[in-house]
Amino acid sequence: MTRLKIALMAGGDSPEREIALQSAAQIEAALDHSKYDITVVDLHHRDWHCTTPDGRRWPVDRNDFSVTIDGEHKIFDYALILIHGTPGEDGRLQGYLDMMGVPYSSCSMVSSVVTFDKITTKRTLAGHVNLARERFLRRGEAYDTAQIVAELGLPLFVKPNANGSSFGVTKVHRAEELDDAIDTAFAQGDEILIEECISGREMGCGILVTREKEYVFPITEIVPRNDFFDYEAKYTAGCSEEITPAQIPDEVRRELNRMTREAYRLCRCSGVVRVDFIVTPEGKPYFIELNSIPGMSAGSIVPKQAREMGISLGELYDLIIADTCRQ
Repeated sequence: MTRLKIALMAGGDSPEREIALQSAAQIEAALDHSKYDITVVDLHHRDWHCTTPDGRRWPVDRNDFSVTIDGEHKIFDYALILIHGTPGEDGRLQGYLDMMGVPYSSCSMVSSVVTFDKITTKRTLAGHVNLARERFLRRGEAYDTAQIVAELGLPLFVKPNANGSSFGVTKVHRAEELDDAIDTAFAQGDEILIEECISGREMGCGILVTREKEYVFPITEIVPRNDFFDYEAKYTAGCSEEITPAQIPDEVRRELNRMTREAYRLCRCSGVVRVDFIVTPEGKPYFIELNSIPGMSAGSIVPKQAREMGISLGELYDLIIADTCRQ
């Protein structure tokens, strides 16, 4: 049997690089190597390479999306993208793969651009899911902190418009903290969002829709020990508790599932994604963000949700590969 030659795209150029490498290692270990010929490709700016067990590094030829190792030329059939942030989650890598005619595991370039840009995601979903009020700022625009506080109240969240893993995100409790929080967010990019804080319980909702079946995963409640689900809470053992399935009323679960489906459909997603919400004490869910390439490391949420459904990580990616390889 001819094995599918998979480039497992890892690393990337964002602060989430190390998390992406951890996710890739987890996926490589979970995949069936009798079915797939897997090569981990580490992307870091202009350097695309793979590393053989003896430690030698081999460059990827982007002219035909291939690698030559000890004289053996391998052209990849498929790309499994595990890059959080740029260039994987923002659609840049997908654009290259589209030009090369190589199928891949994640959302399309257009869908990735929409979901990586927070204000564009909110405009896409407006009227279909509940959204926190926000103020959108570009670098250099004038703003009045007193007016923002009067309009949105306190506390506030200040976050980069296009970033992941809560890099550059600050929860502002006092008006005098807002200027510093804005500077912190602008350090990550040229556009930021200032959002009203919706108080409640945070929920992560995984979903995969293939041509044959829809998989809506059990909902996870995320209970951070920090002030909010920041980078430390996401990736440091013991800094958050994750309860799967979440202990919530059936009507809240149904509404979360509905909003998750709507977000997946309206953002034209493919592959597996995770949609995060805050549920108020009254049981009203508010959309936070859509992760088009959710974490797949040992401590990540979606693998735990899949296991709760009786689906191993390898089986999950069998489903994704079978579905997206036919594009």
